[in-house]
Amino acid sequence: MRARLIYNPTSGHETLRNNVGEILNVLEKAGYEASAFRTTPKKNSALDEARRVAQENFDLIVAAGGDGTINEVVNGVAPLDKRPELAIIPAGTTNDYARALKIPRDDVVEAAKIILKNQKIPVDIGKAGSNYFINIAGGGSMTELTYEVPSAYKSILGYLAYLVKGAEMLPRINPIDMHIEYDEGVFDGKATMFLIGLTNSIGGMEQIAPDSVIGDGTFSLIIVKETNLRDLVHLIALVLNGGRHVNNPKIIYTKTKKLTVKANDTNRIMINLDGEYGGDAPMEFVNLHQHINIYANVDSMPAKAIDTTISEQDAGKKIIEEEKNLE
Repeated sequence: MRARLIYNPTSGHETLRNNVGEILNVLEKAGYEASAFRTTPKKNSALDEARRVAQENFDLIVAAGGDGTINEVVNGVAPLDKRPELAIIPAGTTNDYARALKIPRDDVVEAAKIILKNQKIPVDIGKAGSNYFINIAGGGSMTELTYEVPSAYKSILGYLAYLVKGAEMLPRINPIDMHIEYDEGVFDGKATMFLIGLTNSIGGMEQIAPDSVIGDGTFSLIIVKETNLRDLVHLIALVLNGGRHVNNPKIIYTKTKKLTVKANDTNRIMINLDGEYGGDAPMEFVNLHQHINIYANVDSMPAKAIDTTISEQDAGKKIIEEEKNLE
């Protein structure tokens, strides 16, 4: 078996660059003939390499870096008929997807060792137009803060950089008149933003989509209706207080397998895919059910978050174990 480590040398204050040898040793211990590729500033560096090694029939690609690097790797392999398995080593700012899979986010070598547990789950991938995403898509003025946080701030301040920039942007949030079609209905009206999630971890918080199930074939759709500054502060408080925002009248929260979004006026809706700019609406989003197999720390994940990806018997055992631990 062959594995290719694709790593971003600038992620995580260069911790990846300093630990490539140890990570390759872990892959060798897991039974792979391992090699590494260091991404460059060239556009689509990780994407092109992921596609190349997939077409050469590598068995595993390890994406090491931030959410942007992981997104590139996914975009490299998702369109292919034959796709290698994936593993993630987080070394970015928010590391949302790694958080959802319970992969260690403060030690890249420990993250690599998750592969030794040999626990894999099939995960859904989102398709947005001709692009793909693995965790989150969205649009509206609130989602645009991702583009406005300088890379230097992200590296130095981490998630705090987003909070600072978000507070700065709040006074100038302008709702957009949107037309959104989803499985169970249509929304026509002004919205501050919409979010489509594939996991429960969005923007560093794990309660935005509280009942999200990895690999169940649906997106968690959140539409935030027209809101003012006071409304937004209240909604954020509800998110932090156990995900209670989903019952707020300012929120539409539902599940859907597909979605189309366009503006009802001349306003631009910039689409955010895993924290990166992914084009403008109108756009169609489709869930690709259990499209890729990925290594995860299944032992540490709640059974209800993956109950469609493991057998009913195993899920039952896991729930019993969790109840015993609570007792």
